[in-house]
Amino acid sequence: MLESPSNDKNPAAAGAEPTTARDADESAATASKNGKQIGTDGQESESLDEVAPEPDPIEKLEAEKAELLDRFQRAQAEFENFRKRLLREKDEVREYAAMDTIRSLLPVADDFQRALDAEGLDTEVRKGLDLVLKSMFDVFTRAGLKPLEDGGFFDPNIHEAVDRGPAESDEDDQKILEVYQRGYHFKDRLLRPAMVKVAVKD
Repeated sequence: MLESPSNDKNPAAAGAEPTTARDADESAATASKNGKQIGTDGQESESLDEVAPEPDPIEKLEAEKAELLDRFQRAQAEFENFRKRLLREKDEVREYAAMDTIRSLLPVADDFQRALDAEGLDTEVRKGLDLVLKSMFDVFTRAGLKPLEDGGFFDPNIHEAVDRGPAESDEDDQKILEVYQRGYHFKDRLLRPAMVKVAVKD
């Protein structure tokens, strides 16, 4: 007689259901919802979702405070520089306030000097003109006017060459031969360059 196959060797006969890929995916999804993951080896592992830490409100306030303090200090420094510059400009305006007035009066002083240099001038008139001229320059000097030295060699910073003459030697080249109009400094600034005749070596 032929024996029937054993139930142990026939899963279908024992009532077991075969495992499919769809069943495995559903099991993995269920495990994921429960906070678990299925590893490649089939073992369940806990989810390692990382949560970004919340910023410390105290540290945030300290950073904002430092930024505001820095901006305030910068604004304060800029204002202080502006104030100093304004005071410096104000002092400069006050110090050189008479400069333009004296410049405008120098041609008048030049006319007085030419009158004094004229031949045949009456003695009493000469004395009067000389007194007026000295009084003018006393006021100018107290304000800060200083005449340039006559003679020496040509300096383009303080001289204006309006004529030229021959230099007798190399040593005399650029030597000032004659001053047509005297130059002046007002304190540390050039008020008027001197008009001069300069020796030039050919």
